[in-house]
Amino acid sequence: MNTTELRQKDVAGLQAEVKELQRAHFNLRMQKATQQLGDTGQLSSTRRAIARAKTILAETVAKGAAK
Repeated sequence: MNTTELRQKDVAGLQAEVKELQRAHFNLRMQKATQQLGDTGQLSSTRRAIARAKTILAETVAKGAAK
């Protein structure tokens, strides 16, 4: 999901997206631990996606508090 799609979501949607990405990252880490993960690049991409979603969530909350 790119930043324009994330910016269109509300706070609840962003929080749900962060939880979903964290769950996916956990599953990837478990696959890596059990030697079932073929593409280890997915770990870094999900980690960056989590950071991107959290950043946009913080911006949205700050913008809402400034009003």
